[in-house]
Amino acid sequence: MNIFSGHVISRAASVALAAFMLFSTTASASAFSVPERLEFELSYTGITAGHAVQEVKQVNNETLIVSTARSADWLRFFFPVNDRIESYLTPATSPLQIGLPRLYVEKKHEGKTITDREGRFDRQKMEVHTIDHRNKREKKEPITKRTYDLLSSFFYFRTIPLQVGTSYFIDIYDCNRIWNTEVKVLRREELVTPLGRFKTIVIHPLLKSEGIFARTGDMFIWLTDDERRIPVQMKSKVVVGSITATLTGGSYWPGKK
Repeated sequence: MNIFSGHVISRAASVALAAFMLFSTTASASAFSVPERLEFELSYTGITAGHAVQEVKQVNNETLIVSTARSADWLRFFFPVNDRIESYLTPATSPLQIGLPRLYVEKKHEGKTITDREGRFDRQKMEVHTIDHRNKREKKEPITKRTYDLLSSFFYFRTIPLQVGTSYFIDIYDCNRIWNTEVKVLRREELVTPLGRFKTIVIHPLLKSEGIFARTGDMFIWLTDDERRIPVQMKSKVVVGSITATLTGGSYWPGKK
């Protein structure tokens, strides 16, 4: 059984809408610090099933987002997971934006399934060139002006203002097709985690693709209710039970380890 797929949020995660043009002019450039490192514990029905890390760093003039996930030792015998996903973003044209994806690289080993593919975004031709290295296949598809990949879409969503009771949409490319994805902002909630007590805002991405978790049910993300929008918890139903990703460490506020 596919217990979880590698990218958290990260699978993860993802998001927003028709108010795109509004968001483009009101996004907060301080939504997350660079560099940033988020460390998660992945649990399945209360049992630790693995660990995931998401990092944002500057490489030359581009922003690089890296998400990795590995199964716990006890699970590797039954269902090994070793995933690495990268998203390279071009320099933003405005300090209020995060830039657009130039290259998306997905290398996943989940049980008997191995994936090795990449999407190269050409903003001049308005297309994405996808290469499936394992299956020796290539294809080109048209994109929209605001098409993000699975990983960068989540970070984009962290930069926009969120209003409870509102739905937002975003175009997400998952190396198969573009999905116009709705994200609902549900409520504000105080959440207690091993790192402490947080005031959060809960969002509900209605992912149509595999996304951040291999799932069959709803997905919910708890973001800190401040300008950083740090994901402190993510939860998704799977075939049996649910997967929870809980922030356990990293470097996510300026000057704080």
